[in-house]
Amino acid sequence: MFGDFMGMMGKLKETQEKVKATKERLNSVMVDETSADGLVRVTLTANREIKSIEIDDSLLQDKEQLEDYLILTLNKAIEKATSVNEAELAAVAKEGMPNIPGMDSFFK
Repeated sequence: MFGDFMGMMGKLKETQEKVKATKERLNSVMVDETSADGLVRVTLTANREIKSIEIDDSLLQDKEQLEDYLILTLNKAIEKATSVNEAELAAVAKEGMPNIPGMDSFFK
């Protein structure tokens, strides 16, 4: 029993290291989102750090419209980046979990 516990602890430490490495790797995974008409484009990392924002000159005349475009486009990009982030981290966590019946449903 003690050996099983030590093995599980080792597996947990290994999984923690893999999660940390995955989080670091996600800093280099880029997610792009563009407004429906292409006037605003944002790029984020999968860790949801904004890397660039491109705005068409036509939007610079109307502050309120520009703000609306930024909110909509950034929210879509954050949603997309969050999906990538969660999927990658869940895969690493699932890989490191002991085989406990019924636990599969937590990672779907």
